[in-house]
Amino acid sequence: QVQLVESGGGLVQAGGSLRLSCAASGRTFSSYTMAWFRRAPGKEREFVAAFTWSSGNTYYSDSVKGRFTISRDNAKNTVYLQMNSLKPEDTAAYYCHTGLSAAAVVRGRGAFWGQGTQVTVSS
Repeated sequence: QVQLVESGGGLVQAGGSLRLSCAASGRTFSSYTMAWFRRAPGKEREFVAAFTWSSGNTYYSDSVKGRFTISRDNAKNTVYLQMNSLKPEDTAAYYCHTGLSAAAVVRGRGAFWGQGTQVTVSS
């Protein structure tokens, strides 16, 4: 079984930064696509960013491109989401997500989810 544990959320002022972490355990992730999604109150779940572990290719939603950066630490089996220039509209619960199929993961149809970490951006 795969476990994904997010951390790093919190309250920050607009224009500030946060770094989210997703620690993965349970198997080797060399072939997995790792992604971040978010869900704001009253809204649909939204894709934020992803990368393919083996190739290092990254993908971002238009709403965060240029502000957020997804990265990894292979030794720690950890994925990070560096969030800069945060806006109030970035307020949401952020979820780590993974699976073998990149096409499935970027659509939120991969196999595993973390429990989420809350990010609140004040204006």
